[in-house]
Amino acid sequence: MRIALGIEYVGDNFFGWQVQPQLRTVQGCVELALSKVADHPVRVFCAGRTDTGVHALGQVVHADVQVQRSMDSWLLGTNSCLPRDISILWVKLVDENFHARFSAQARYYRYIIFNRPVRPAILHKKVTWEYRALNVQSMQMASKYLIGTHDFSSYRAVACQAKSPIRTILSLNIERVDEKVIIDIAANGFLHHMVRNIAGVLIAIGHGKREIKWANTVLQARDRRVGGITAPADGLYFVKVDYPQQYMLPTQQDMEELS
Repeated sequence: MRIALGIEYVGDNFFGWQVQPQLRTVQGCVELALSKVADHPVRVFCAGRTDTGVHALGQVVHADVQVQRSMDSWLLGTNSCLPRDISILWVKLVDENFHARFSAQARYYRYIIFNRPVRPAILHKKVTWEYRALNVQSMQMASKYLIGTHDFSSYRAVACQAKSPIRTILSLNIERVDEKVIIDIAANGFLHHMVRNIAGVLIAIGHGKREIKWANTVLQARDRRVGGITAPADGLYFVKVDYPQQYMLPTQQDMEELS
């Protein structure tokens, strides 16, 4: 049978999502834990791979298993085999047509910038620190150039392996909450480093290094070399995924939890 799972994890001590030989990865830990519960090797497929240091509140994966277990057994048994920086939030039986990646309609990320002169201690590795004051209004105006369907070649990593640079940003919202500047972005899909490169451009505009129109200049160039600095992974959260209603997956955590 095929099961879908909702997962949260802290990315600090992982070398990203994808399995890599001799390295600690989220996928490696999840597959090992599920394999122990299933008593056979299990491979999982995720909604979106995350890089080293990126956190997740609502990652979704699916796996094909050869044994019958209750959903509670999968949930409790797998969590008992996982390290404390990964938790399975829910498990649901799905039909064989469901695919965590290809069935997804939209993915949501949140980037949190801690904006004050003094670096944070409690939130170390959970936010990106920017000591220069950010003009959120300028960042908001610049972000509007990026909404819609575009060629995001300038906003993806040079090593990105996606066949097409075309993506559709459904929404891009920026707000200040006390000392945090929060960037919420939803799209039909993301390119490698796309969110971090967008954040890098918006930060440069926010502290006045670049003009508002620079966000569009970078976009239209379709060349990563004209883009800004890739913002750090600290502060980037994979929040949730939208799927067709027919799968009736549990509602992901509200993004306001991070405000």
